[in-house]
Amino acid sequence: MQLPLASILPLCAALALAASANARAGDDAALASIVDQRLAGDRTGACMAVAVIDGDRVSRTFRCADPAAAARIGPDSAFEIGSVSKTMTSTLLAELVAEGKVSLDDPLSAYLPEGTNVPAFEGSPILLRHVVTHTSGLPALPARMAVTDPGDPYATLTIDDLLASLGDVTLAHAPGTRFEYSNFASMVLSHALARRAGTDFETLIDERLFTPLGMDRAYVSRRPEGVRAAGGHTPNGLPAPAWTIPVDAAGVGGVRATLEDMVRYVRANLDPAATPLHAAIELAHAPVSRQPPMAMNWMLMPVAGRTVLVHEGGTGGFSSFVSVDEGKRRGVVILSDTAWHSMGGLGSLGLHLVDASLPLGGPRRMATPPAELLQGLAGEYQLQGLMKMSLRHREGKLYFQAEGQGEYELGYDSAGDFFPTVADALLKPRRQADGSYAFLWVQGGGMIPATRLDAGAASAPALSTAVLADYAGEYPLAPGFALTVRERDGRLHAQATGQGEFALDPAGPDRFEAAAYGIGIEFKRGADGSVASLDLHQGGRVTHAERR
Repeated sequence: MQLPLASILPLCAALALAASANARAGDDAALASIVDQRLAGDRTGACMAVAVIDGDRVSRTFRCADPAAAARIGPDSAFEIGSVSKTMTSTLLAELVAEGKVSLDDPLSAYLPEGTNVPAFEGSPILLRHVVTHTSGLPALPARMAVTDPGDPYATLTIDDLLASLGDVTLAHAPGTRFEYSNFASMVLSHALARRAGTDFETLIDERLFTPLGMDRAYVSRRPEGVRAAGGHTPNGLPAPAWTIPVDAAGVGGVRATLEDMVRYVRANLDPAATPLHAAIELAHAPVSRQPPMAMNWMLMPVAGRTVLVHEGGTGGFSSFVSVDEGKRRGVVILSDTAWHSMGGLGSLGLHLVDASLPLGGPRRMATPPAELLQGLAGEYQLQGLMKMSLRHREGKLYFQAEGQGEYELGYDSAGDFFPTVADALLKPRRQADGSYAFLWVQGGGMIPATRLDAGAASAPALSTAVLADYAGEYPLAPGFALTVRERDGRLHAQATGQGEFALDPAGPDRFEAAAYGIGIEFKRGADGSVASLDLHQGGRVTHAERR
């Protein structure tokens, strides 16, 4: 759970899930070796608690980028698990559905205080199924959430503010028609469940999920005796404060748990029949949405002909990854005391442990930026929808200065990214078709393209609405994973299953690009001259998709 608490895998990583084979960590030592390959020497200094459940066998390890920091975490450490909490909230809802007390087709408004102004679109209400598939149409965060401390953004939010914010929303489309990750909707669901139970959310989840599954050290705000709260960190190694989420909204991402708690949770999801919550867990795993493929707050990932349930999470100082492969009776848990959101999350390690054919990746180490890159990036930029920013270089280093603020140094790592030493963010350089540089600014869960403002910058050729509409359609890239292209407001936009929408700029005949994201798209025409397919270029890969 980050701002906006998004937990969606990068596009290339999601495409790679079509690969096959099966990761085998073996025992604790073998698992530690795999984690070290990804983590040892990483410039974040992160520590991780990792477990792989393989049938009746469980491998566990606690590893740090710097072995000298090993005392930071241990079996008694409780981590903030962020948005993985949403899968637990869904299990609570699924239990009510399994008991016949609630239907996923009930309107959300039916479970909120009388008089709550819940938005609808042309008479179509937000249903519970829309909330657990992020298709409610509600924005990422409530409008009345006043962030007074970016380090603890939810601290001042009240339930009254949460509910009142519903009345501030005008839905732009019918619920159920478009994926838009919404922590706002998940917070409202948490409150609705607690209100229906006549208790607070922490008591509800303790009595109905933690206790039945033996998660004795998991909690929201009432830390059990003998449990120490792990300290969070930014990717720069700086301490990050714990997040304070209102208890009755905590199902959005407020659960804290030890590695053993999460092992018990994943084992219950691997073998629901062995638990008192078997009906609820099985129902929570059942597909609810096709686009994107989702169960109740679980992403459904195709892997070698089977389906794996996956969710990532994070807060200001923590990241987490959980997967459940019922077909192989294999589960993965990763808990990190450092936030990895700006660097793409824990997906490379997590997905490699799911399936060994998926790339593990390596640690990000400090590096020296090439002189050509420093020179190419220097200039004036506009961050889309935000402030202007200047980049300057001197003595082999890059410096950034946001409009009206001081100048700060940027570090550089072996992945080719720059990062500020004073904030959790990344500057990801992108080489454009004309040889010039642009960049993508990654911060707070958002990816923001930067446009160069220097004199003489070329502008993209304008295309008519009719021409752009010719490219619109759905292009399946892999089973259950498609790229939807649409024209809106005189521009072409694309959105991959489970991902955010991004704008495309003309780059030549039938060619478009999102340069800041490193994405190029070349449309192909059939014998009749109409658009029939596309080639997606990203990260050195070319993926072909026929138009559907």
